[in-house]
Amino acid sequence: MHRRHQLALALGEQALLQRSAGLRDALGRQSQTLKAPLALLDQLRVVIDWLGRHPVLPLLMLALLKLKRPQRALDSLSRLYALSQLLLRAWRWIGRPSPRRP
Repeated sequence: MHRRHQLALALGEQALLQRSAGLRDALGRQSQTLKAPLALLDQLRVVIDWLGRHPVLPLLMLALLKLKRPQRALDSLSRLYALSQLLLRAWRWIGRPSPRRP
């Protein structure tokens, strides 16, 4: 009786190991569909980080492009600066660690 129980446990363990391996393979295949969107999000994060460290450079580039129309350039610069500040605050808020709950 003891031997049968050990054999049943060993067979059950083997079945669980095979199922686990199959599930890992399926997860690996299914996660490939997320690879491209996650790579795009990583690139977006890098751009936002760069803009957070260098907010003046894009504004200067816009100013150079808009030199022919100074009033529109000033309007665009003020809007772009406000947007960059808003994005920077949002990025800092997102990156803030969340409080731990008991």
